[in-house]
Amino acid sequence: MELKQFVDNFSEQLENEEGIEIGGEVKFRDLAEWDSLVALSIIAMADEKYGFKLTGDDIKSSVTVADLFQKISAKNS
Repeated sequence: MELKQFVDNFSEQLENEEGIEIGGEVKFRDLAEWDSLVALSIIAMADEKYGFKLTGDDIKSSVTVADLFQKISAKNS
């Protein structure tokens, strides 16, 4: 699993109308599109694409998109 692919999958969950470039360093809670429904979409995406049960605590303890990626890749390695 690569960070770029994860970022692309993460970006697909957002309704990014402003065309903001999303990268691993982005603090996802600072995004205008971030809300509880997006969080649930990210949880579902992690399960569907990576077979990882991302939890609310995983999201709460993460700051950046890369932090989420690290949690998933650490469990899948």
